[in-house]
Amino acid sequence: MQKSRNILVVAQIRNYLLLSIEKHLQQARYQTIAVPADTDEIGKVKEPLCGMLIYVEETLLEQQQALHFLKDRAVMDAIPAFAVGSPAVLKEIRALFPAYLMLGAFERPINVHVSELVGKIDGLLKQFNTQKKILVVDDSGAMLRIIKGWLEDKYSVFPVNSAAMAIKYLANNRPDLVLLDYEMPVVDGKQILEMIRSETDFTDIPVIFLTKKDDEQSIQNVAELRPEGYLLKSMDPQQIIKAVDDFFEMSKGEM
Repeated sequence: MQKSRNILVVAQIRNYLLLSIEKHLQQARYQTIAVPADTDEIGKVKEPLCGMLIYVEETLLEQQQALHFLKDRAVMDAIPAFAVGSPAVLKEIRALFPAYLMLGAFERPINVHVSELVGKIDGLLKQFNTQKKILVVDDSGAMLRIIKGWLEDKYSVFPVNSAAMAIKYLANNRPDLVLLDYEMPVVDGKQILEMIRSETDFTDIPVIFLTKKDDEQSIQNVAELRPEGYLLKSMDPQQIIKAVDDFFEMSKGEM
């Protein structure tokens, strides 16, 4: 299946620099879709997107509803984002977008030729699209950050903190692996796995449980659900990284 080459370009003004960036993106065989920071205009864009480019000015920062709408779409559809702006406004955009999706923030004035900037965007998009994608589900924000830090050098890691967010992500994306916390409040890992396995489109997505408990009964309870495996959160980081690496190596042999 051919991947989308559509990049959403969001800006309140269309100056020479932005037009030059768009031109070079088109020369790199991307299709640019230009919209203002307006929820209605952004909502009209139904095409699949491979990326977002946000040209940030003070006037754009005033459109907080539109920016949050944009961020929500990026998170829901796992769309990587790039921003161009002054250091002060870029700081605000970085605070709004999850770090795992904000692949590049370029300060104005741009200190490289526009072709080099577009080359960097192209390279980062290619890396993003070729890396294995791992959905990590855990109610602990601290644990999500830790696991992401362990794995993000090799993989695209998408952290979510609830069953609702996990199912919302899966509705629009297909990860190569789900790392799923077994002990979660409200809806636990067992229930999430049951939901995943009950959907035809999700049933073959591999799931590895994360658990704090290493007693025999807890391990038996996890094993009965027939995940692809389970990992103890107390394991050394290198052991967890190796376990994920080994899973993907084994998957290659089964293809």
